[in-house]
Amino acid sequence: MLQLHPDDVIWRNLRLATLDPSHGTPYGLLENRALIVRGETILAIVPEPDLPADLPRAIDLEGRLVTPGLIDCHTHLVFGGDRAAEWEQRLNGVSYQTISAQGGGINATVSATRDSTADQLEQLAQQRLERLMREGVTTVEIKSGYGLNDEAEEKMLRVAQRLAQTNPVEISPTLLAAHAVPREYRHDPDAYVDHVCQHMLPALWEKRLFEAVDVFCENVGFTLAQSERVFQAAQALGIPIKGHVEQLSNLGGTALVSRYRGLSADHIEYLDDAGVAAMAHSGTVAVLLPGAFYFLQERQRPPVDRLRQQGVPMAVATDYNPGTSPFASLHLAMNMACVQFGLTPEEAWAGVTRHAAKALGRGETHGQLKAGFVADLAVWDARSPVEMVYEPGRNPLYQRVFRGRIQ
Repeated sequence: MLQLHPDDVIWRNLRLATLDPSHGTPYGLLENRALIVRGETILAIVPEPDLPADLPRAIDLEGRLVTPGLIDCHTHLVFGGDRAAEWEQRLNGVSYQTISAQGGGINATVSATRDSTADQLEQLAQQRLERLMREGVTTVEIKSGYGLNDEAEEKMLRVAQRLAQTNPVEISPTLLAAHAVPREYRHDPDAYVDHVCQHMLPALWEKRLFEAVDVFCENVGFTLAQSERVFQAAQALGIPIKGHVEQLSNLGGTALVSRYRGLSADHIEYLDDAGVAAMAHSGTVAVLLPGAFYFLQERQRPPVDRLRQQGVPMAVATDYNPGTSPFASLHLAMNMACVQFGLTPEEAWAGVTRHAAKALGRGETHGQLKAGFVADLAVWDARSPVEMVYEPGRNPLYQRVFRGRIQ
């Protein structure tokens, strides 16, 4: 029989959407259960009638819905400036090439980020992070990649570190130094890759400022060979890898990520059957980013049916960034994933919980309500999880629980 401690917290009179597929119900839904939290983790889920009469600490949720805390597994929250004027130019018919020649595009964000102090970057990122937390997000990945030199990349990662120290949300930092070729290396991109591999990556890893390495493998980013050099450098240090791949063309980046047992392959609109098979074999998560697809008015959709048939886990994320996805709303991303990419609402929920957790190397501890998992919870004034997908402008969040603590 389960022995309760005086400090255990029992959440009762609720509906549980566990997102645990072993229950065999939509969303892993359980009725007439109580959730017991000990410290920062879930101790057990038990039938209500099995609870003792003299409960130590019980919270009556009055029939509300409880889900795992949401996980946004792909964001670029830390950056300076914005690109609103540039977007307006594009809508008025100015080409991206013209805008870039005038100093726009990613280099505009790089300049603004380099020119911003860490305090300024933190203040801006804090506002974006709060918008995500208000929707029930409890874990967020934050990439670097708008510094593109040693000082600015470290500045971005230290801002992410400070955000983790001053907020209840859990932050997973990623080094994306190979996001674009900086202007000072525009005539010798291989030299920049050398610098990333030989200096930036090992120095920042030694300072424990990031958890994984990402590369933008694309015809406007880095070649397959250049990307592999970064992956080789990361692998030599035991660093997990992931990739921005197959967004604009099919270079074979997904197969490369899979060959290195990467955590995730992100975007993947131009993914082919060979890439899908490689992901299925390696266990790499497909991260779908419908915000960028929408904002760029793309037409090539990721091969959701083939991913589904091959059993590849599909995560969903905001890709929050100034140039292609300025949307700090995971609910909106879930809606877009259903409307634009054909996911079911249940798949969208799995995409922001258990599959997103796997994409961040947290699949055994986050993203489901089950014994032994971190007690990150979202409590909703809702009957069904579909409500948050169906109407992203309405936020029925009632309560957030980070590692067992109500915030």
